[in-house]
Amino acid sequence: MGGDGILGFGDVEQIKAATSGKRRWLKRRERWLVVLGVVLHAVYMLSIFDIYFKTPIVHGMDPVTPRFKAPAKRLVLLVADGLRADKFFEPDSDGNYRAPFLRSIIKEQGRWGVSHARPPTESRPGHVAIIAGFYEDPSAVTKGWKANPVEFDSVFNRSRHTFAFGSPDIVPIFCSALPHSTWNSYPHEFEDFATDASFLDEWSFDQFQSLLNSSNKDPKLKQLLLQDNLVIFLHLLGCDSNGHAHRPYSSIYLNNVKVVDRIAENVYNLVEDFFKDNQTAFIFTADHGMSDKGSHGDGHPSNTDTPLVVWGAGVKHPRPMSESNHSDCGFRFVDEHMHDTPTPIEWDLNDLERVDVNQADIAPLMSTLLGSPCPVNSVGNLPLGYINMREADEVEAVLANTKQVLNQFLRKSKIKQSNSLNFKPFKPLAHYSSVLDQIEDLISVKDYDAAMRVAQNLKSLALEGLHYFQTYDWLMLMTVVTLGYIGWMVYLVLHVLQNYTSLPENMFRKEQAVHLRNYTGKVYLCGYLLIGVLCLLLFLEHSPPLYHAYTAMTVFLWTQIFSEYWFLKGLWRHLRRSKYDYIIKLLATCAVSIFILEFLVNSFTERKLYTWCFLVVGVVASVFLFKSIPWRSGIPIFVWVACWFLSVFTLMPAEIPDNNQLVIASGIMIIMIGIAARMLDMHTERNKYWLCILSHDRQKHRFPMLFHLQALLVGLSSLMVSLSTSHRTQKQELLPVHQLINWSIAGFSMVLPLFSASGLLSRLTSIFLGFAPTFLLLSIGYEAVFYGALALVLMAWMLFENTLLYLSKVKMSSASMKNMEGKVILDNDDRCLQLFDVRIPLIFMVLFNVAFFGTGNFASIASFEISSVYRFITIFSPFLMAALLIFKLFIPFMLVICVFSAITKLIQIPRLGCYFLVILFSDVMTIHFFFLVRNTGSWMEIGNSISHFGIVSAQVVFVLLLFALTNIYTRDIQTRSVLPSSRKAL
Repeated sequence: MGGDGILGFGDVEQIKAATSGKRRWLKRRERWLVVLGVVLHAVYMLSIFDIYFKTPIVHGMDPVTPRFKAPAKRLVLLVADGLRADKFFEPDSDGNYRAPFLRSIIKEQGRWGVSHARPPTESRPGHVAIIAGFYEDPSAVTKGWKANPVEFDSVFNRSRHTFAFGSPDIVPIFCSALPHSTWNSYPHEFEDFATDASFLDEWSFDQFQSLLNSSNKDPKLKQLLLQDNLVIFLHLLGCDSNGHAHRPYSSIYLNNVKVVDRIAENVYNLVEDFFKDNQTAFIFTADHGMSDKGSHGDGHPSNTDTPLVVWGAGVKHPRPMSESNHSDCGFRFVDEHMHDTPTPIEWDLNDLERVDVNQADIAPLMSTLLGSPCPVNSVGNLPLGYINMREADEVEAVLANTKQVLNQFLRKSKIKQSNSLNFKPFKPLAHYSSVLDQIEDLISVKDYDAAMRVAQNLKSLALEGLHYFQTYDWLMLMTVVTLGYIGWMVYLVLHVLQNYTSLPENMFRKEQAVHLRNYTGKVYLCGYLLIGVLCLLLFLEHSPPLYHAYTAMTVFLWTQIFSEYWFLKGLWRHLRRSKYDYIIKLLATCAVSIFILEFLVNSFTERKLYTWCFLVVGVVASVFLFKSIPWRSGIPIFVWVACWFLSVFTLMPAEIPDNNQLVIASGIMIIMIGIAARMLDMHTERNKYWLCILSHDRQKHRFPMLFHLQALLVGLSSLMVSLSTSHRTQKQELLPVHQLINWSIAGFSMVLPLFSASGLLSRLTSIFLGFAPTFLLLSIGYEAVFYGALALVLMAWMLFENTLLYLSKVKMSSASMKNMEGKVILDNDDRCLQLFDVRIPLIFMVLFNVAFFGTGNFASIASFEISSVYRFITIFSPFLMAALLIFKLFIPFMLVICVFSAITKLIQIPRLGCYFLVILFSDVMTIHFFFLVRNTGSWMEIGNSISHFGIVSAQVVFVLLLFALTNIYTRDIQTRSVLPSSRKAL
C-alpha cells in the first residue's frame, strides 16, 4: 500500500490497529457468549427435571399397620423381563399355547389380567412400580435407571426376609442395602446378545432350587424359610435379552416364553413340595413388553401391556365373565387404555373375568397378601378383584391403603408449608380427619359398602393432593424460564446486529458517548440488586439451588439487554427512517422464518411433512436454476432428482426393518457418488462456474491415492457387514477378529479426510467417504441408503449457493464494502451479513432435522435400535452401546455441518454469525416446545412432549460440539473467491 491511494498510509495503519483490537475484543466477547449459551441451555434443560422430573418420594411417614390377618405366609414373585402380553397369551402357528401351565392356573386356580406399565418402559422403572408401588423417581433418568437417587420403601423392606436371584442390574437395586435379604446375581458377562439368553432364567431357578436343597442341611436356613412374611423373587431376563437380539417374533424369543412357563411350573411344584401348607401366594408378571424392532421405552401397547397371573393363598379363583363384572367402564389406566378393552379372540379367555391393573397396583396387592404395611411411597390402588377376603377385611385393607397415601400427602403439605412465605393449601382435604372418623363410624356399624366408597374417594383426593404439591412451583418456574429464553434470543439478535451486519454504528454514537457509561452502571446496579433480593426470597423459602440459577440467569440476561438501551433506541430510529420496501422485506423474512420453524416443530410429530417439503423444494429450486443459469446445465435436473430421492425416506417406517442386502448395495452407491464427485473435481477446471469449489493445485496433493484407499475401505466395510450379519443369523458368536477389523476400519477411515486436498469439493468428498464405513457398519436397513441421499441433497445445496454467488458477485462485493471502516473487524475477507443470508441457517436447520428423522428415528428419547451395534460389541454394555448409537446419529449431523461450514466459506459470510442465528432459530423452536409440554392427558403424550423439548434444547449444545468437532475437517478448506478482496478494495 502506498500513500497515493484513496487513504493515506498512516490511515491504513490506524485502521489495521483498530481492526486488530476490535477482532480480539470480539473473540473474547463471543467466547464468553458461547460459554453463556452452553450454561444457559444446560441450566434451563434442568428446569424440566424440576417441573416434570421431580422426585415424588418423601420421607418421614410412619407405615400403616393393617388390621386384618395375613391371607398368605409367603409370596413368590416371578418377573419375566421384557415379556409381551400378546406373545404370552396367544397361541403359536400350530394352535398350541406357549404357556400351558400358567393357562391352566388361569382357568382352574387363580385370576388373570393385563398389567399396564407407564413410560419409560425400562427395566428399573418397571420393577420399582411392581415392588415399591410408585412410578419411578424420574430423577433416576440422569443415572441411567441404575442407581438410587433417593432411598425408597418397598415390599421387600417390609418383609421378614427376602430371597432374590437374577440380573445384576435389578436384584442389587432392592437387596444390596437390605440386611434381611439373601440374594445372588450372575456376572454381567453372561448377558451376551449373540447367544440364546434363556439360560439366564434357568440360572435363577437353579439358584432357588439350590437354596431349598441347602436348607435340608442347614437348620438356621430351614427355620428362616419356615417363617411368615417371606418374599421369594426370581428375575428372569431371558425374554428381554432375546427380544433385543432376535426380535419378539423370533423363534428364540417365543421359545423363551415356554422356558419361563416351565420355570413357573417348576417353582410352583418345588414350593408346594417343600412347604406343604398351601400358604404361598404366587404372582407372575413382566416389567415391560418389547416392540417389534426389539426395543422398549416408549408408550406403545407392545411395551406397556404385560401379563399378570396371580394364584395361591388369599387369591380368588377363576370367575366366569358376566354383565355384573363390567364396572368402572370409564376408568383409564396409566397407559391410557380403557378399563374394558376387549380381550383378543385368539387368547381364548373371553369366558373368564379379566382384572387389569396399573403396574403400581401390584405392590399393595403383595403387601395385602402378606399382611404387611404397604410401602410408604406407594401410590397403587389395591385390586380387590384378586383378593379373597371377608368384606370387613377388604374394607380394612382399602382403608390401610388410603391412610398410607394420605400420609404422603400430609407430609408433602407440611414440608411445603414450612418452606413457603405464602403457602396455598389443597382445599379439598382441609377436613380430612373428619372423613377418617366417618369411615371408622361406618365400619363400626358394618356399613361396609359406604365405608369402601368414602375410603376410595378419600384416596382419590389424596392422590390429587400429591399431584398438587408435585406441581406447586410449576407456574413460577415456567414464567422464569420463558422470560430467560426470550431474553437470550433478544440478546443474540443484538449481538449479531452489532457485530455481523452493515448497520451504521454512528446512528447512536453521539447520544451514547454522553450517557452510556453512567446509564450502564445504573442498569447493572439495579439488575444485581434485583438478583440479590430474589435469591434472598428463594433462600428464605429453602428453594433448591437450581431455582436460584434460573432466576439469576433470567435477570442477568435482561440486565444485559437494558444496558444496550441506546443501541435499541438508535435501532428503532433507524427502522423508522428506513424505506417502506425494506420494512416489507424485513417482515416477509420474519414471516417465512417463523413459518419454516413452525414447520420443523410440527415435523416432530409428523415425519411425512419432510416428504412434501422436498417434493416442493425440488421443483421450485430446479425451476429457479433453469431460468437463472445462462447456459445449458444438468444442475437443475440434479437438484430436482436429489430432493425427490431424499423425500422418499420420511415415508419409510420409523422402525427400521433388517435388510442386509440394502446395506451392502448402499456401500456400492456411496462409492459411485464418490467417483462422480472425483470426476467433477478433475475435469471441470476450465469452466469459471466451478472455480470456487474445485481444488487449487491438484499437482500438490500429498496423497494422490487417498481417494482409492477410502473407496476400498467403503467396499471392505460392506463385506464386513455381510460377514458379521451372517454369523449372527446363523447364531454363531461374532469372532474377536471380526470385531477388531470393524473397529479398525471405523477408526482409520475417519482420520483419512484430514490428509485430503484442501479444495472445497475434494475435502467434502473425502469427508463423505471417511464417515461412510462407520455408518455402514452401524446400519441395519434403509438408513444406509439415506446417507447417500443426504449427501446428494447437500451437494445440491452447495451447487445452488454457488449459482447464486456466480450470478450476483458484483452486487455482493459492492454492498459489503459500503461500511468497510466500521466493519473491518470481520475475519479475513468475510463480508457482512445481509437479510437474504438468513436462508443459510434456515436451510441448515431443515437439513439438520432431516438428518435425524430421515433415518427412522422419531422424536422420543426412548427410541433406539440396539441391534445396530452388534458388529462392534455383543456383550451387554449399556454405556458403550449408547455411545455407538449416539455416534451413528451424529454422523449425518456432522456431514450437514461440514457442508454448512464450507458454504459459509464459499459465499464469504462469518460462520460464527450464522452459528448464532442457528442458535436463535433453535431457541424459537425450544420455547415453542416448552409451551407444548403437557401435564394432562396420557403419560405417553406427556412423555413425548418432554422428549421434544429435550431433543431441541440439547440440539443447541450438540450443534456447538459438532461445530467444534467438524472444524478439524473444514478449517483449512480453501475456495477461489469470485469477489474482489476486501483488502484490495481497501
